[in-house]
Amino acid sequence: MRAFPALEDPNVIVGATAGDDAGVYRISEDRALVFTTDFFTPIVDDPYDFGRIAAANALSDVYAMGGTPFVALNLVCFPKDDLPMEVLIDILRGGADKAREAGVVIIGGHTIDDPEPKYGMAVTGYVDPRRVVTNAAAKPGDELFLTKPLGTGIVGTAIKRSAAEPAHVAAAVDSMSTLNRSACEAMLEVGVNACTDITGFGLLGHLLNMADASDATIRIDFDRLPLLPGTMAYAQAGVVPGGTERNLEAVEGQIEWPAGFAEDKKLILADAQTSGGLAISVPAERASDLEEALRRHGVSHAVRIGRVLPRGAMPLLVAG
Repeated sequence: MRAFPALEDPNVIVGATAGDDAGVYRISEDRALVFTTDFFTPIVDDPYDFGRIAAANALSDVYAMGGTPFVALNLVCFPKDDLPMEVLIDILRGGADKAREAGVVIIGGHTIDDPEPKYGMAVTGYVDPRRVVTNAAAKPGDELFLTKPLGTGIVGTAIKRSAAEPAHVAAAVDSMSTLNRSACEAMLEVGVNACTDITGFGLLGHLLNMADASDATIRIDFDRLPLLPGTMAYAQAGVVPGGTERNLEAVEGQIEWPAGFAEDKKLILADAQTSGGLAISVPAERASDLEEALRRHGVSHAVRIGRVLPRGAMPLLVAG
């Protein structure tokens, strides 16, 4: 992104170089648009579930900014001569059902012939410019919440290797296809300092972005982390995606680990997530209010996972 010219438009609230989840552009005093896009290859075997997960994942960036998605475009790559058209129909049906659940209109899209299927969306949302939530305003003393369990990359790799137990697959699909809308509503109700959704860079990568953007250090308590069923066992057995290993390599020099911290635990922290939860930084005096709001909004897996500290020698500290 350093090769891109600097943005000079005063209406750009969050631009491409900010390292945030989505772009935000002000169109009036009380209305801004949120722009994001995401698409990827299948991570589960069922085409309908793949469509639902891909849609929930694309919509998530808008929720992470405190916005409301309202319109989307389908992005499709499909091998028309190698797979039945019914597969594509099921993928699009899954995406349409998830968009409908979110109150989003799919207004069009684009499809190309490609040897490997891919699906996702370009999404537009709206937000009050005065209430945009970014990853750059976490404050020392804040409590950190995570709203979904970790492990989708590791369980997804177990699925690809035909090594995943059916119950573990079901739990992962349920988590990945769950919208972050309720978590967004809870954080807006309470008022928080910062937020990011946990996706391809893993928990460590996204929290590193938050720590750097906020000029703070973030401590993660591993023993508090919610994990999908099977995640620890698969990680200990070496069932880990290449993207997770690359994530860990990318952040290794910026983390203070506990003595003797196990490699499988490091990989879980770096696991490349699909449609993961929101990581929310909230002032300590509102932490209990956020906990209660998340519970009332049905965000059942949300837990406190750490705290924001003054900037120290390392941007990330891991305990546990």
